[in-house]
Amino acid sequence: MFDFNKPKIQITEMSDDKRYGKFVVEPLERGYGITLGNSLRRIMLSSLPGAAVSQVKIDGVLHEFSSIPGVKEDVTEIVMNLKNLAIKNLSDSNEPKTAYIEFEGEGVVTGADIQVDQDLEILNPDQVIATLNGGADCKFNAELTITKGRGYVSADKGKTDDMPIGVIAVDAIYTPVERVNMSVENTRVGQVTD
Repeated sequence: MFDFNKPKIQITEMSDDKRYGKFVVEPLERGYGITLGNSLRRIMLSSLPGAAVSQVKIDGVLHEFSSIPGVKEDVTEIVMNLKNLAIKNLSDSNEPKTAYIEFEGEGVVTGADIQVDQDLEILNPDQVIATLNGGADCKFNAELTITKGRGYVSADKGKTDDMPIGVIAVDAIYTPVERVNMSVENTRVGQVTD
């Protein structure tokens, strides 16, 4: 019979908001640490499902190179800020969801200003989307299309021929994992130290 030690997985650290975790898998046979660690890292970054903004329609904007009166950021910068939203979709359906932003006057539009239904949750409500300078007609209204997916889908793949003018496709980063790193250390199992 082979003498095989079954590895154990343990959580050594977990943040209160569950956005950071540190896990230890031990003991592993020689060479398995890098193989297993790299495979898990690649899977976590590319294959876990999540939700992201895939399209946006902003009132008064026809394309992504426009600017909005009374808004500090241009549309390209607003789209970049929308890509940084962390969204949780609790729905069992794969149908796209719609969220709205309606902001008037002077101030900073953040993720907390997004009106979502009960199936959606904005996990980083302090994410800045736009800054309004104020003024007589200073308002920011947007309609966001939120879809489920895996990995990364470029805006070019999200565009369709029947997409109305004014709807801007957004690069969708679906993966809920921001960063993954791993390290492999020699450990002692019985009399063997590698």
